[in-house]
Amino acid sequence: MSATSPARAPRRPRMNPKAAVGVVFVAALFMSIMDTTIVNVALPAIGRDFGTDPAGVGVINVGYLVSLAVFVPLSGWLGDRLGTRRVFLASLALFTLASLLCGVAGSLTALTLARILQGAAGGLLTPVGMTMLFHAFPQEERMRATRVLMLPTAVAPAAGPVLGGWLVDGWSWHWVFIVNLPVGLAALVFGLLFLPDYRAERAGRFDAAGFLLSAAGFGAAMYALSEGASEGWGSARILAAALGGVLALAALVAVELRRPEPMLDLRLFRDRIFRTTNLLSLFSGAAFLGMLYLFPLLMQDALGMDALHSGLMIFPEALGVMLASQIAGRLYPRFGPRRLLAAGATVVAAALAVMATIGPDSNLWAVRALLFVCGFAMAHVFMPSQTAAFATIPVASTGAASTLYNAQRQLGSALGVAVLGTVLTAVGPFAADASGTPVANLTAYRAAFLTAAGLALLAAVIALRVRDADAAATMRPGPVSGGTGPGDAAAGTEGAVPSGSAAEGPSGPARKAAGRA
Repeated sequence: MSATSPARAPRRPRMNPKAAVGVVFVAALFMSIMDTTIVNVALPAIGRDFGTDPAGVGVINVGYLVSLAVFVPLSGWLGDRLGTRRVFLASLALFTLASLLCGVAGSLTALTLARILQGAAGGLLTPVGMTMLFHAFPQEERMRATRVLMLPTAVAPAAGPVLGGWLVDGWSWHWVFIVNLPVGLAALVFGLLFLPDYRAERAGRFDAAGFLLSAAGFGAAMYALSEGASEGWGSARILAAALGGVLALAALVAVELRRPEPMLDLRLFRDRIFRTTNLLSLFSGAAFLGMLYLFPLLMQDALGMDALHSGLMIFPEALGVMLASQIAGRLYPRFGPRRLLAAGATVVAAALAVMATIGPDSNLWAVRALLFVCGFAMAHVFMPSQTAAFATIPVASTGAASTLYNAQRQLGSALGVAVLGTVLTAVGPFAADASGTPVANLTAYRAAFLTAAGLALLAAVIALRVRDADAAATMRPGPVSGGTGPGDAAAGTEGAVPSGSAAEGPSGPARKAAGRA
């Protein structure tokens, strides 16, 4: 009997579990990811409404990010213990409710508390949803599963500033939160009707020490990374948070490696391809998401563009990711992850280096084309790395592996913003002209973009250590039917022991990949 299997639940209308999980997860993930960018546009209006300066109103974002980091480690155990369906739908309901509370908040304190609640729900949504997705899709269809994630991953960060600017200008800041309600409620009803359930036969005891150390470590680290660049790395508060986070995470490693049933199964990093792809994803994500933070600042603060138009400028990146997601899925079984990852990360590094030349005289269509290329290349990093990462992970450990992968992804995002923000601040985004008037210092932006290029180049070097043979189980061609027939639905419902698991060994195209590696 498999270690993980769909749990018995009341009879619900039947639907292909791959489609059910995909629809609900995409809606929830889109809402969660967009929420991290759409709010940035509304911060000035929120500050004016509550009589708070921009530095003070930033607490609503910090509270969200810290809460997110605290609850990600808990997601794997909760999914195994209570079932993925129950935890995911409860988190989705909580996120939707918290969005409503944010939208009707009458004070900065109430808004901050509601954002913390939102972060707690978001910290559970993504890892549990990814666990469901990888249970529903067998190994040879993991690239299709990863393609499902490309829509929210690519479009949401770019759509956030555009939609946020339109809502704030045409309505009010309250609507950047209220807009989540129809999406959340529709996904919740759909999930209650169709979402399958997966749970471990034995979840293990709750690891209180692991949870407390991970909450303290990830929470403090996220706070330091989020605020270090703006507040100053030498400030007592940032230094205390950074030191406390490092010490808590070091203690977490020591404690978890000694526990038979840890909250975070760090032993999974002994798996070569899981370890390598996580490290690659950390640096490539830092480069890419750091660019998404830096580019609007360049457009608005240095080149004088408004928020709405700077958001539209970055949208070709999302188009590049979406187009490439259709191509990368077809190239993956033929070429394997190693070459796609190395080529994709190298092109991203080159594109980011060229972005360092953007200035007032730059052709905007050329800039849009550059962003398209960056997104197109990044899809060849996102999709293969996420697919290959879980290739040799035992089915029973999918939830734990998803937790680690998403914790790394959150830290990578914060790392990119922290590093590029620090470079920008250190060089100085503004300088004085001959009359003493502050003007944009493009040298600071050039240094930051070149730093992002360096992070992407480091990811390309790490990609060379990926072995196609380790990912062989994910390189088999999937069903031609596209997953709509009854047999395909049954395979997705079983989901607990995916055909093509690592234990079966490579065959067919996978053997060829192993030979090439």
